[in-house]
Amino acid sequence: MQETTILWADDEIDLLKPHILFLNEKGYRITTVTNGNDALDCFKKENFDLVFLDENMPGLTGLETLARIKTIDPDIPIVLITKNEEEYMMEDAIGFKIDDYLIKPVNPKQILLTIKKLIDNKRLVSEKTSMAYRQDFRTLGMTLNENLSFSEWVDVYKKLVYWELSLEKLEDEGMHEILTVQKSEANVQFSKFIEKNYLKWLKNPEDGPITSNQLFVKKVFPSLEPKKPTFFILIDNLRYDQWKMINSLLMDYYRIEEEDSYYSILPTATQYARNAIFSGFMPLEMERHFPKMWQNDEDEGGKNLFEEKFLAEQIQRVMRKECKYSYNKILTFEQGKNISENLNNLMGNDLNVIVYNFVDMLSHARTDMAMIRELANDEAAYRSLTLSWFEHSPLLDALKKLSQKKIKLIITTDHGTIRVKHPSKVIGDRNTNSNLRYKQGKNLDFNSKDVFHVKNPHEAMLPKLHMSSSFIFAKEDSFFVYPNNYNHFVNYFNETFQHGGISMEEMIVPYVTYSPK
Repeated sequence: MQETTILWADDEIDLLKPHILFLNEKGYRITTVTNGNDALDCFKKENFDLVFLDENMPGLTGLETLARIKTIDPDIPIVLITKNEEEYMMEDAIGFKIDDYLIKPVNPKQILLTIKKLIDNKRLVSEKTSMAYRQDFRTLGMTLNENLSFSEWVDVYKKLVYWELSLEKLEDEGMHEILTVQKSEANVQFSKFIEKNYLKWLKNPEDGPITSNQLFVKKVFPSLEPKKPTFFILIDNLRYDQWKMINSLLMDYYRIEEEDSYYSILPTATQYARNAIFSGFMPLEMERHFPKMWQNDEDEGGKNLFEEKFLAEQIQRVMRKECKYSYNKILTFEQGKNISENLNNLMGNDLNVIVYNFVDMLSHARTDMAMIRELANDEAAYRSLTLSWFEHSPLLDALKKLSQKKIKLIITTDHGTIRVKHPSKVIGDRNTNSNLRYKQGKNLDFNSKDVFHVKNPHEAMLPKLHMSSSFIFAKEDSFFVYPNNYNHFVNYFNETFQHGGISMEEMIVPYVTYSPK
């Protein structure tokens, strides 16, 4: 292991010889100086991993030396050591982006702890995280073999996401591979669970989880409060792990009141799941109640053009009292900016619904555009791109402004997405829909082990296009490919992010309620 080098500047450095000897014995090489100018000269000539600065030195003060060192290397960790406990001194130090702050007299073990925190932190965290996951691996493996409930599956998925986000920070490919395999196995068992229980839930909704069509009735409407506007933000195609990333930016402005999840209906596709949210109906019921507005797969035109009308009807049908509301769908940066600039116009409403389509567009762009595919070449990069969008979006700007007001904030989505890796051959007639994760049509020919086959769509509360129509849903990370031009389409769609089928990533989606700090 490479030797850690430390620069220590203190005008009373002779008094610190016991500290220096102690650190030498621990394997650290210490270079000592007695003033700020000598510290700068040393720093320019040698490479150091860490700098200790006495605040009160003759000539250049500790803060002045700190500022000059940071201009040479902004990333070098610097610890200020001082006798001054005044608040203004601490604030000044923090303003100069100090990494730690110690009050004299300091003891050797205190110094050692600081070094380990700043220098050895990454290695220690890596070792402890890997060890913790190894211990949890066995527990998770045993859990997957149990007869889990829908709420326990949510816990399993959240646990896997926790480890995925924790391990992604480590340079341990072995751990990454183990987690990938375990996550894949979890999706195998989850698909079996859905195949066994989904149709039962639709027959007896009270025995199952909250689903898309129940979201407003069971979660949103009961939470509305008088004289406190609720902002319901639906970010299309937002997975739980992506929400965890953007949530980190919200914690400066909001506190979480409730972190919950619900299950997206099948197909986990926008035209089905989102319309079910706003109408409060399953697709079959939508077709019956709104024959002029419901669009089937083979119908031409947009499939999500009537969300506002669906919402209005549901409010009137369910609440049966006056509810002032607004609905806005954001497809462009300018539309998002306009909402952010006109938030005061929404404060008189009981409910404000805002649909953001960016993440869904990102998912499709990654499939169609080579440049985006390069930028989001794996799960971690895909999350990072989502975070980058959110950080610079009008949505975050709007949420910052709303945090200054007396409001309730809900962030959710209509479905998630999964990175597909295993092609599955399917044959259908020319009217069969093009989605890679579900198909509906007549005389479908498919590999039965890859799909959940619903012979009678009405059992899944789905419209039936023809008497012999059925639905198939891709399980785990498979995707449907026609035999014609098989290799071309496999190469084109392999490892793209798709939705419409059965996986934890697509079906278990976040529903989070916030209040301003």
